[in-house]
Amino acid sequence: MAAIPHGADPGGAPLAAVLIHGRDRDAAEMIGVAERIGLPQIAWRALQAPGGSWYPLSFLEPVEHNQPGLDQTLARVEAEVRALEALAFERRRIALVGFSQGACIACEYVRRRPARWGAVIAFTGGLFGPEGTAWDTTGRLDGAPVLLSNSDADGWVPWPRVEETAALFQAMGGEVTLKLYPGRDHIVCEDEIEQARTILRRALTDARPRPILEEKS
Repeated sequence: MAAIPHGADPGGAPLAAVLIHGRDRDAAEMIGVAERIGLPQIAWRALQAPGGSWYPLSFLEPVEHNQPGLDQTLARVEAEVRALEALAFERRRIALVGFSQGACIACEYVRRRPARWGAVIAFTGGLFGPEGTAWDTTGRLDGAPVLLSNSDADGWVPWPRVEETAALFQAMGGEVTLKLYPGRDHIVCEDEIEQARTILRRALTDARPRPILEEKS
């Protein structure tokens, strides 16, 4: 399924962002998040999961229990990144933005595909695996800005996993912002939107001008 475009034309936009929704949610909800962030210069690309779910079980299950759905989803994200690269976006000009299940996908994708990304924004998410999982930290994020946020009372994503994810991304050289919202519901709150806006504005400022792609006759 093709990504749903929103915002700026990718032919000349300085920054692109891949939006990944939560379980039993949809691409339209993440487009709503993009509208709340309110940066029309960004070429947003919203992904839609078949059946509304990116993988079947909790992200805290052993990784193999979420296969083949997990690897299929990561391949879907990679395909969208490659499509943006074909439009002359370097990975440092691509942001990944996810909520809940989508935030877990964004984190896992970046761990497996470390690079100097434009931004990694994970609203209520973390890395896959049961308690005690040891993740590889050999890849480098080279200063990529990372936002990890959550409540301390979320029923799906425990706060300690978000802390573990933040520690790993810091060890990989990410510039991590970790935000705790005591008692917050399973939503994206207004301060999270402001935090994301700040990071993405910085990414836009850092973006070098890109030539506008000409249509082929």
